[in-house]
Amino acid sequence: MLLTYMVRAQIATSTPDSLNLYYHPDIFLLDTTVFKKYPFIDLSNNSFRFYTAESPSWKHFFREFSAMTADKDRKLNIYHLGGSHLQADIYTHVFRTFLQTYWEDLCGERGQVFPFSIAGTNNPSNYKFRSTNKWKGFRSPVSRPANVNYGLSGIVATCADSIIQLSFKYDRTEVRSEFKSFRILHNKGTLPYSISILNGELGIKDIFTNEKLGYTEYLLNKEIDSLDLEFTRTSMDKEPLEIYGFTFLNDSPGCSYSAIGVNGASLNTYLQNGNFEEQLRIYPPDLFIFSVGTNDANVRYDQFDAQYYKNNLETLIQVVLRCNPDCAILLTVPNDSYFQKKYLNRNIERQQKVIIELAEKYKLAVWDVYSIMGEIGSAKTWQNAGLMQADLVHFTPLGYQIKGKLLIDAFLKFLEQMRNTEKMQ
Repeated sequence: MLLTYMVRAQIATSTPDSLNLYYHPDIFLLDTTVFKKYPFIDLSNNSFRFYTAESPSWKHFFREFSAMTADKDRKLNIYHLGGSHLQADIYTHVFRTFLQTYWEDLCGERGQVFPFSIAGTNNPSNYKFRSTNKWKGFRSPVSRPANVNYGLSGIVATCADSIIQLSFKYDRTEVRSEFKSFRILHNKGTLPYSISILNGELGIKDIFTNEKLGYTEYLLNKEIDSLDLEFTRTSMDKEPLEIYGFTFLNDSPGCSYSAIGVNGASLNTYLQNGNFEEQLRIYPPDLFIFSVGTNDANVRYDQFDAQYYKNNLETLIQVVLRCNPDCAILLTVPNDSYFQKKYLNRNIERQQKVIIELAEKYKLAVWDVYSIMGEIGSAKTWQNAGLMQADLVHFTPLGYQIKGKLLIDAFLKFLEQMRNTEKMQ
């Protein structure tokens, strides 16, 4: 592994009653030359920051994670929620690859994926879905038909053909977690299609369908890394097949890491998705990362309602905690951006304040990407360096790669920080 130590960074002042007292100053990076080339990145702010003396959920997660890496006897389920930054699954895949390759024999699971390509929108490059059928795609930020009930993914693909073929395979990734079972999130009630697996002789151990929640789970006798499915209509009412996502599972210890994102999504988008919470309960999170907020802030200064934003974020935090009261939650301050490509976006400063207030109230952690970038106006600096696109909202592929390495760095420092906390207590 290319893990190296870098020089110490300046540490932000910590109050005596904060967990940051145990902050570890050494910086771990996969490629230190990148950050020598971009000195405007404020590495001193690249850590998970706490605003309380204790964080029971994060302590619990640390102990579970430490036991997992030592004993290789358990799984931890991670969800990362956002908008277009996550639909592309670039920086999140950098972090996923790290989690599933850095510790020996902890390959974990791929987690939840969605066939974006058949829904007519951009698909992550690390996997492919293919189908010769004609599908309709519905995205929750832009379309809410009365007959579409969005769930966790915030997007639905439908097809009304009598025979539907759909295949999955990994693509352009070193992480190809095999799966021994998989869930198809689909129509609730009686599914109007039968499902066949065309992979050959797999030996199906069991099939379980939950009509109330809308999913079918297959348990196989051996692990596979690709999937070929055929859906055949069994009813006469022409009800279309609805696909809300797939979850790929196995018996291996390690992290399951699901990047959930749809272009244009805001906090309110997910709050309006009626099946969000019940689908999250199917496989509850041990760590939930909120990276939603860019679209919430992408309005004029006088149109941004900080209290409305706070209420929405707090409500979603409560949804996660209902699914697992012990879940560790990381709140991400959105990256600096420009409104309509030319106006400084001061709404992000207001989001930063709200996020810190909620982190203190619920004893959560904060990853402050806004401060790491250099705060107000820094998007222009990143663009001039080739790390941000012309829209001054989204990063370039290289920018996302660097963002992923920053998340790895902050996570490693968190682990060391908690080890120091344990030693001091």
